Amino acid sequence: MSYGQGGPQSQWDPWKPQSQQPWRDSSGPTPDWAALADASETRNKRRRVLFIGGGVVATLAIGTAVAMAVVSANGDDNASGTPSNLPASATLPSESAGSPSFAPTSAPPPLDPQEFISSVQKDTAPLSAETLFPGTQLTMGETVYKKGATADTKQCASVAKGTLVNVLTKNNCTRLLRVTYSKDGVAVTVGVAVFNTEAQAGKAKSEADKKGFVSSLAGAGVKTFCNSGVCRTTANSYGRYAYFTTTGFTSGKDVTTKDTKVFRTGDDLAEFTFRQIRRRGEAEASAAANQ
Repeated sequence: MSYGQGGPQSQWDPWKPQSQQPWRDSSGPTPDWAALADASETRNKRRRVLFIGGGVVATLAIGTAVAMAVVSANGDDNASGTPSNLPASATLPSESAGSPSFAPTSAPPPLDPQEFISSVQKDTAPLSAETLFPGTQLTMGETVYKKGATADTKQCASVAKGTLVNVLTKNNCTRLLRVTYSKDGVAVTVGVAVFNTEAQAGKAKSEADKKGFVSSLAGAGVKTFCNSGVCRTTANSYGRYAYFTTTGFTSGKDVTTKDTKVFRTGDDLAEFTFRQIRRRGEAEASAAANQ
């Protein structure tokens, strides 16, 4: 028994143009298979677009959630300008979690070397002509001076001449060290007068004049000089020390303003004496700082 009209039914496939739709009257109009296929393709494309668009929306939503989590991890509503390598879930230890603490400190000011050589109470390092003027020669620039004799006395006035005798006495000079250097027929004696205070040394320097000077010291290869005639003299002070120079020719010739070698020799030894007294103060300041 058969149902319907015609022969056996063919399997209907809407995607194959040659298949037949069941239960249709063969005498009716033939379906437009091309139009049906186009409509189906349009629907498929629309579903794919919606699926892709939905993926973008999901991605944006996930990114927004992560951003909100990062902002919330900062503890306020504003994003921090400093990136962190810690994950959002990490927590920083508190200051009480064993972290070291230090009391505020500041480096002490450096000790002043002049302070240590300005009073007898602080200027306690050993003192002698050899400690102030060590070695057998000294070099100033390119000039080498040979060291001669040294002397040390507590009777300051006994090794002074002219008005300097009274200056040293009334300002209570306690000691006077002397040393002589020479080069090319020019000799200089440096006299370092020691006082108890800086004020005494400064006053002795200011009261010294051209009519007073330290006696020259010959010996150790240096002939007698400046016992008569004209020599050049200087006076200065630093800390509790006043220092004087007496410079002249070992030949006994008078010094004139044109004798630049004499002036340079006296200036070199005065500068060297200042440096040595300064170094003494620096050494004492350093020792005090390390105690």
